Amino acid sequence: MSTTSNTTTPAAPQAPQYPEQVTGMYILARALRNVGIDTMYGLVGIPVTEVAYIAQEQGIRFISFRHEQQAGMAAATHGYLTKTPGVLLTVSSLGFMNGLTATANATVNCYPMIQISGSSVREPIDLDQGTYEGLDQLNVAKGLVKAAYRVNRPEDIPTAVARAYRAAVSGRPGGVYLDVTTPCLGAVMNREDAEKLLFKPVDPAPAMVPSAESVDRALQLLASAKRPAIVLGKGAAYAQIDDKIKKFVETTGIPYYPMSMAKGLLPDNHPLSALSCRSTIMEQADVVMLVGARLNWLLSRGHGKWNPQGQFIQLEIDPEEIDCNRPIAAPVVGDMESSIDAMMEKLPSYKLSMDPSWVPALQAETKTKNAKFLERLKVPTVPMTHWSALGAIKGIIESNPDVILVNEGANTLDDTRDSIDMSMPRHRIDCATWAIMGMGMGSAIGAAVASGKSVVAIEGDSAFGFSGMDFSTICRFNLPVTVCIFNNGGIYNGIGQNLSKDGDPAPTTLDVKARYDKLGEAFGAQTYYVTTPAEFATALTEAIASKKPALIDVQLAADSGKESGHIGYLNPAPLQKIIV
Repeated sequence: MSTTSNTTTPAAPQAPQYPEQVTGMYILARALRNVGIDTMYGLVGIPVTEVAYIAQEQGIRFISFRHEQQAGMAAATHGYLTKTPGVLLTVSSLGFMNGLTATANATVNCYPMIQISGSSVREPIDLDQGTYEGLDQLNVAKGLVKAAYRVNRPEDIPTAVARAYRAAVSGRPGGVYLDVTTPCLGAVMNREDAEKLLFKPVDPAPAMVPSAESVDRALQLLASAKRPAIVLGKGAAYAQIDDKIKKFVETTGIPYYPMSMAKGLLPDNHPLSALSCRSTIMEQADVVMLVGARLNWLLSRGHGKWNPQGQFIQLEIDPEEIDCNRPIAAPVVGDMESSIDAMMEKLPSYKLSMDPSWVPALQAETKTKNAKFLERLKVPTVPMTHWSALGAIKGIIESNPDVILVNEGANTLDDTRDSIDMSMPRHRIDCATWAIMGMGMGSAIGAAVASGKSVVAIEGDSAFGFSGMDFSTICRFNLPVTVCIFNNGGIYNGIGQNLSKDGDPAPTTLDVKARYDKLGEAFGAQTYYVTTPAEFATALTEAIASKKPALIDVQLAADSGKESGHIGYLNPAPLQKIIV
């Protein structure tokens, strides 16, 4: 006796009859191109491979990576530099998860970005039946991104793309997740019907004009200040209203302190720059105007050394950010350009009462501190320290102001930020708000592709390890990127205390003898192994001039560097006393 199963195998999807019919993959690529997307970053596989091919056919440049996280970092950097969403394409499940790290980081840092991931058939996911890569991606993403949408029908793809674009760039920019199911990608439509669905969103990032009352309140407070200061954040740099911000600063004569990625918005060596006077600004300023900067942990959340009697003006597009850590006396809620325009228009009606000794005192402090700091960089130590290495290349980078500097690491990040002056906006990219390591290769690629400019990435050896394989992407696309790896053999340094009973390395120890230049050779780059400041200076000069992929292995002393963040008190000494 035989039995017949009542389980049926789903019919294979009908193949499109080209050219009269098209798939959801085609509609997705067309919709992206239709809203102005010209570049896509990603790593392909089931079920999105054909999307990348069709995107290329539609004139979208596809930059293929070795890891989705780096592709996402590139897309985020692209969004920051262009004010249009950087697009990341990933496969489902863990490919989606790898990319989501970058999309979440883009959201926190206010970079416009869209992550598009293929996803498996819905029904077995919803019933938890163990389908292929059966992750509920939309619900995983929702809590980590600015907006998230799922597309189940090809007819809805143009609407989904337009909504994602608008969400990414409007208000406070951020990362958006677009979940496109496998049935939707493979679905077939008549080409003529599909083309009729395409549209371009009108005014996706409308101006948000601040109220007249808020502008008057801010200017009245600013005019009353004896020791005012302006803090410039990367939001000010993102706005691309460089001349207007410069005019406001110079018209008022108020000193400014730039956050890391706002360096160069006005030159770091400008007479009103208080870059070397952070502590003085915090302790003595009586009115601080935050321009595209948030009062988060990077500014001690408004506490710590800040003048307890000081008051804040905050130019911010998101009203929920106001008062999040410290009361804001004069919030100006609106987009950056509208807010600066409104303040400039009314500025002549107010007379500033700044103490005439305030700016000269900051200038004198800057001169003294800078001279002392430069002495540290002049010592040609061999083996090199972070300082002697940076002293060798400081002049080279500063004499090539149009080169974009990407920077990450622990000491490598901190010391480079302090050492290298920037003179052009949006030419310094680092790990930003979350201080996330592993953004280096992706951001370097995104910067080079989005801008067409040369890039120098200064990387700690630990930070480079997160993304090093995507140096191959730099080589494969022949990008003008020079990667400098500061190798001191460890996290912080290469002399971590070894408490292992079985001889294992210390938790912070890597390999001070590693030859990273050999990795560059494997992918066909110009490579250098340098052990002296003079060798480093020569190598970097040649590498920048070549406008080709290059990797410089910068050999430091193993004891160069210390625990970054000044939190050594969390690790009581001697460590043996707390080991049981």
